[in-house]
Amino acid sequence: MRRSRWIFSLVGCGAVLASAPLESQEVTAARIEKAAAEPENWLTYGGNYQAWRYSSLDQIDVSNVNRLKVAWAFQLGEVDFGLQATPLVADGVLYVIGPKNRVFALDAATGERRWHYFYPVPEKRVIYGHQNRGVALGHGHLYFGTVDNFVVALDAKTGEEVFKVNVEDSSYFGCNITGAPIVVKDMVIVGSTGGDSAHRGHIVAFDGKTGKLRWRFNTIPGTGEKGNETWAGDSWKHGGGAAWMTGSYDPGLDLLYWGIGNPAADLYGAARRGENLYTDCIVAIDPDTGEVVWYFQEIPHDLWDYDSAYESILVDTVLDGRERKLLVHPNKGGYMYVIDRTNGEFVAAWAFSETINWTSGLDEKGMPQNRNEPVVGEAKLICPNAAGARSWNQASYSPKTKLLFNTAVEWCSMVLAREQEPRMGEAFLGGEFGKVVPPPDREITSRLAAHDPVTGALKWSRPSKYPLLASVLSTGGGLVFYGDPEGWFYALDEEKGTELFRFATGAGHRGSPISYAVGGKQYIVTPSGWGSLVSVWYPSIWPETEALTAGATLFAFTLPED
Repeated sequence: MRRSRWIFSLVGCGAVLASAPLESQEVTAARIEKAAAEPENWLTYGGNYQAWRYSSLDQIDVSNVNRLKVAWAFQLGEVDFGLQATPLVADGVLYVIGPKNRVFALDAATGERRWHYFYPVPEKRVIYGHQNRGVALGHGHLYFGTVDNFVVALDAKTGEEVFKVNVEDSSYFGCNITGAPIVVKDMVIVGSTGGDSAHRGHIVAFDGKTGKLRWRFNTIPGTGEKGNETWAGDSWKHGGGAAWMTGSYDPGLDLLYWGIGNPAADLYGAARRGENLYTDCIVAIDPDTGEVVWYFQEIPHDLWDYDSAYESILVDTVLDGRERKLLVHPNKGGYMYVIDRTNGEFVAAWAFSETINWTSGLDEKGMPQNRNEPVVGEAKLICPNAAGARSWNQASYSPKTKLLFNTAVEWCSMVLAREQEPRMGEAFLGGEFGKVVPPPDREITSRLAAHDPVTGALKWSRPSKYPLLASVLSTGGGLVFYGDPEGWFYALDEEKGTELFRFATGAGHRGSPISYAVGGKQYIVTPSGWGSLVSVWYPSIWPETEALTAGATLFAFTLPED
């Protein structure tokens, strides 16, 4: 009875879910643009081009979520650095990538393997880890980035390799690809890691069918390029600025939005005096040419490793009686920035961290005031620490309730700056991030909270025993899903923040849950598998977390037939 009502409601919205066998159709940019019309699928990293991480499916809701059962589970085999991916679903097939670039296509209803592809991982040391956060679908292909900085295209139906193109020589430049690509128009677009190395960041677009290079945007302007004057001398050559997460896209404005990471050396800035464009920026890019249309720099001359690489959430709302197209963006430094995405104008910012001490606050233009900067040769308390007031794990925005569900961590470090000469491709920190410590007069805490995305007004907050490092999902059923480091997977009432469901997956959560439907039946899928560059800090703070379980398993939940 419940399922029939839900199918009817979706038909009324223009999306039909049927129990007949699914016919696979090629995923195109046009389909991704209209992702809301087919909520049974999850076609791109953030669920849609706006990076909402929201599913309008409502068969599973506040009245029945406590009845969820495991439909299937699938183990990916390798557990190094945990399972950090966002699965994708198209027409009844689920695609997921695990550690060491192991790719699987599964029957989304049963978990049965359809095909797999194991990338031949080089034996050399990988600076930024073997984790991978996701794949992209488009043009009949499944795309992913590799540990040695290639983009690989597989045939989405068979898993056979179609092409493989190199972004940059990882053995020389010290970078790799851990973020999910994004398909825009006839291109596949990706950024690389490397912001904590002596390296120059980039965003690269390839022809989605052939792999031919279409354009390359260097996040650090070279000689003769606009913005190069914001770097002293030749410091731009090793300036960092990795675009290591995934961008967003507005088809109406035809603008690609991407967050850029910190400058290098991270903590020592005397050799790179200036604003250091385009580090710590949100850049709006013409997707046809790769040229910057506008930018907003959140932290000029960053000295704390406060990346701006996180998600750009695109929200349309009425503000001061005027319709506005906004971009909502979390920064590691603890502020949520609100930008006019048509022109890069600063609109507002609000602190989602309670213990910020690197600045006394932001002025009317969004610029940090009274900066508390690291000192050469002297340990200094900096809050938040370099792991951030939040890690890369993404927030969720519900267009139904107009709420933003975001995680936060209150922790600090004793940071020490040190002069360092760059060596291409090698670590270039310019100091030590130091011992992780609590904020003054309180303990290290973490929480999931519901906010107004523009004003920051708090609706509710739910504490966590250990810092949360997994993404959030909200749904049309009035639910918020997330996982914690101990392996618990939760469903909350999105209006109240009260717990309605929990399940022990056996390993901590570092990935991103999604929702989809097959044959008129809704599923919730979460990756389970602890590990990352941040999680290795935990045992020094909480010795018992040494026992937290690694893993790499997908759990699919659905309602029982009765």
